[in-house]
Amino acid sequence: MAERESIQAAARRVLAVEAAAVAALGERIGAEFERAVGLVMECQGRVVVTGMGKSGIVARKIAATLSSTGSPALFLHPAEALHGDLGMLVRGDVVIALSQSGETGELVNLLGPIQRLAIPTIALTGAPASLLARTATVHLDVSVSSEACPLGLAPSASTTAALAMGDALALAVAEQRGFSSNDFADLHPGGRLGKRLQPVSALMHSGEALPVVGPETAFADVVYEMSRKGFGVTAVADGGRLLGLISDGDLRRLFQKHGGRAVELRAREYMTRTPVTITPDLLAPAALHEMETRKITTLLVADRGGMLLGLVHLHDLWTTELI
Repeated sequence: MAERESIQAAARRVLAVEAAAVAALGERIGAEFERAVGLVMECQGRVVVTGMGKSGIVARKIAATLSSTGSPALFLHPAEALHGDLGMLVRGDVVIALSQSGETGELVNLLGPIQRLAIPTIALTGAPASLLARTATVHLDVSVSSEACPLGLAPSASTTAALAMGDALALAVAEQRGFSSNDFADLHPGGRLGKRLQPVSALMHSGEALPVVGPETAFADVVYEMSRKGFGVTAVADGGRLLGLISDGDLRRLFQKHGGRAVELRAREYMTRTPVTITPDLLAPAALHEMETRKITTLLVADRGGMLLGLVHLHDLWTTELI
């Protein structure tokens, strides 16, 4: 009886086989892949992803990735399609069909209806000579040299390769379309991702919570405003237009330079006239990066016309689970 692999050796072997399967796909990215990207980008309807069994599970994930990156997509179960769900397909759609053999009966039976509707098809198979591969508008080769399963039976490396190729297709389309983090935030308003992708306008302190003084405000009132609002800074504004910023550090340096005469000065005489500002549509991760780069804990929020809108503090970004 053959000696069994150790648990750790078996796990490493599986990971190595699957990693090699994915790595091999890079050499197959060429004109056909570009054609597939073009078909998805030109799609006037939905991207309909289909597959049976394990390929169907992968197809669901690819459809989800497409939808979350700006390409409306849905999963169509090929067996259910043959029993009424075929109405989900309409002219203007694009089909992505997954089958390792390229001969899956349910998918092959869909080819006629798909062709009658003149729907372009992108096939992901491990068999370039198969009926599905030969019939499709574009074929993407996701063949693998072996499965990670020691029996060579359970789909493993092949499903990993198909999933990776689907991700490559979806994300290449997103990049070509200029899909941005703001677009991503719009499609992910809930959960941890939603929190991380909130715009600064959803996190900033404004109105009565915003520390702000006028340019002629006396020293004592500046200190009072900073202490009362608790951010260690105050904006200086006139008629809503941002003029400058005063921080705890500014007050310390003021006393070092002027001593007791500091209390006689007005806000405009010692404010920082070019404070760092951000716009309200900036996303939370970008605001955090700005703070870390400049080694500061607060940022003023202003519109592009220089009107003061609010203030965001490092602690506000901590609550978005960024760090």
